[in-house]
Amino acid sequence: MPTLRQVRLIGKPVVFTAAMLPLAGLVAGAAGVPAFQLGANPVETIQDTTGIWALRLLLLTLTMTPLGWLTGRSWPLQFRRMLGLFAFAYAALHFTNYLLLDRALDAAEILADIGKRPYVTIGVIALTLLLALAATSTAAARRRLGRRWQALHRLVYAIAILACWHFWWQVKKDVTEPAVYASILGVLLAVRLGRHARLRGYRL
Repeated sequence: MPTLRQVRLIGKPVVFTAAMLPLAGLVAGAAGVPAFQLGANPVETIQDTTGIWALRLLLLTLTMTPLGWLTGRSWPLQFRRMLGLFAFAYAALHFTNYLLLDRALDAAEILADIGKRPYVTIGVIALTLLLALAATSTAAARRRLGRRWQALHRLVYAIAILACWHFWWQVKKDVTEPAVYASILGVLLAVRLGRHARLRGYRL
């Protein structure tokens, strides 16, 4: 098992680099690098890529705690903040792409989308909550908020549910992919509920 020093010196740079790769691919594609072409609809490619990686990184963030329980080690917890911030970054890029490139900051069209497409509203709510977590992710914010910090950061479960819901509703026909992510989230939540029940002496 890696030590905390190895996590800081090796693990974190590796995870940081891996989390940057999807964005690097989009930048390379936008710059015209042949191997990273964005296809016939670059705006849609950017939208889909940033959205799916926001969800993947959010689920990876939620995986770190059960992984710590499974291994009996604290090193997985060292990656939670980084993964969560990357999830927020990709979600923010996802929304920015929608506002700037997809809707060209057309307020009337955006408002119409909110009225006609509920998944847009769900996505905005999830991003707003994720922003609150990102803004209070520092050690200073944790000290300042005290016990309220933990209560606030439990919103990550609601955010993950909203993110899966957003994806499910956004897909028009084949819901296989969002169903896979929703199932993964269901397992992660069930593991937490099961552990909580065991610690409290409940029987499920």
